[in-house]
Amino acid sequence: MELKDKIIVVTGAASGIGRAMAIRFAAEGAKKIICVDLNAEGAAATAAGIGG
Repeated sequence: MELKDKIIVVTGAASGIGRAMAIRFAAEGAKKIICVDLNAEGAAATAAGIGG
């Protein structure tokens, strides 16, 4: 996957598949990942965990 310089929005980023995808996108070099979830604390924790 070529994600360099891409901005990605991940819904459901607090847990499960959404969290896993956010982590994977970060590992693949995405420029910015916006983590969104009804569980705002969980989404913030995911973002913090990937350097955001």
